[in-house]
Amino acid sequence: MSLINRQLRLKTRPEGLVQRDNFDLVEQAVPELKEGEVLVRTLYISMDPTNRVWMRDIPQYLPPVAIGEVMRALGLGRVVASRSSKYDEGDLVQGVTGWQDYLVLHEDAKGYVRLPADPGIPLPTLLGACGMSGVTAYYGLTDIAPVQAGETLVISAAAGSVGSIAGQIGKIRGARVVGICRGADKCRHLVDELGFDAAVDYKSGDFKQQLKAATPDGVHVNFENVGGEVMRTVLSRMVIGGRIALCGLISGYNSGERPSDDFSPFIMKRLSMRGFLVLDYTKTKEAVGAIAGWIREGKLKAEETVEEGLENAPVVLNRLFDGSHRGKLVLRVDPQA
Repeated sequence: MSLINRQLRLKTRPEGLVQRDNFDLVEQAVPELKEGEVLVRTLYISMDPTNRVWMRDIPQYLPPVAIGEVMRALGLGRVVASRSSKYDEGDLVQGVTGWQDYLVLHEDAKGYVRLPADPGIPLPTLLGACGMSGVTAYYGLTDIAPVQAGETLVISAAAGSVGSIAGQIGKIRGARVVGICRGADKCRHLVDELGFDAAVDYKSGDFKQQLKAATPDGVHVNFENVGGEVMRTVLSRMVIGGRIALCGLISGYNSGERPSDDFSPFIMKRLSMRGFLVLDYTKTKEAVGAIAGWIREGKLKAEETVEEGLENAPVVLNRLFDGSHRGKLVLRVDPQA
């Protein structure tokens, strides 16, 4: 019997939150493999803010997903059939899987990493702390805006996949770390479980006062994931010569809101800001090796929120924007994974 591949293809471009009817769920037979090809069963899909960006028809670092195309996404899969000398059945494969059950991959395809069948850590962690999220956090604080011992580091979206790892790396490097997140429970989690020095709730009425109290010496480094009013508030606390690692502007991904054009703090405080993408870094083994070592040593905690079902991908993606998850948000596609 032929295997059936389910694919979520972009039908219409979302306005605001993503809806199920923005996608067509298409079923088709998996094609026969040609020489040099492998068949990969998608196990987990990484749910990332950039998925929402890729749905928009705007200039961006990759072409937007076209109407009728399988939704682009990073994921983790397992080789279930191989006509390649470079991949064996059972190998794990990390890379762009898309929102689908199966992927036919040529052995020379770029951007895919072959992993051992048993990597020794939970599979969702390969998409989180030991995946793109962790690599982003690592280079943001070691290359883009290196944080030093004794400095104050502020991280927005601090309970998310990148922010939670960035905060822990900041502590390992000896910084005072302040997280910005949503809700008292997440604030307690950052401090009590992840070791942040302080956490403030951006939804509270006294957010600005909380941030001021948490940063008595000002902010030396800002790892920015949110933008908008949260970022403007942090900029007001920056010290002269402060540095910003601009990772994301998630507050405007659904609304289309443009970030503030008020650059006066950069002049008055002689700030420097550098935007970056994890795609800029090819030496991911350095970052993953360091993070995996910290996990084994108990210096860093990895956390994932795992949801179920390929058909639920559009709705699950919205959890990135409503604050209802902690750590890395992952979708399990294969119930047996």
